Amino acid sequence: MAVFTGFIIALSLAMDSFAVSLGIGTSQNELNIRTIARMAFHMAFFQGFITFLGWLAGSTIAHWIAAFDHWVALVLLVFVGLRMIKEGLSKEEECYQRNPTKGGLMIMLCVATSIDAFAVGLSLVMMDINITYASLMVGGVTLLLSVFGMLVGSGLGTRFGKRMEILGGLLLNFIGLRVVFTHLFGG
Repeated sequence: MAVFTGFIIALSLAMDSFAVSLGIGTSQNELNIRTIARMAFHMAFFQGFITFLGWLAGSTIAHWIAAFDHWVALVLLVFVGLRMIKEGLSKEEECYQRNPTKGGLMIMLCVATSIDAFAVGLSLVMMDINITYASLMVGGVTLLLSVFGMLVGSGLGTRFGKRMEILGGLLLNFIGLRVVFTHLFGG
């Protein structure tokens, strides 16, 4: 696989992780290096590993997953997005902010943004590709863009407050709808 092609594939897969990281960054009152590293590492690991799993699965299960993968992504992203919007609309003292970079919420976000990586991994079976290289490239680009998204999101959140948390939630909902739209209409 040419380096440029691998980079373009990795960049396109990492865009959802970047957008989610941007949204999560807006909701964090105290963003620290540990939170950024945890989110970025998990996003990168899931993107790279699920790309590999897609390649490994090959064409044997592609037809089973293709019928509903986009709906799973929609439900997961909308669930987290609506929680962020709810927290953004609540009064500061009433708001119990759960850190989305820990536990089940983080896993849901990672899975939701990695479903496309599985499909890409399936398509890589048809190409003469070094899957180790491709998975590492996807993970590396995702790591960098997730760190960048968290930092930019944090700056926006600090400047604009809870309005950015609402925007982050809306962004997650938009990503979920885009996944379904592109699957159903190919655009």
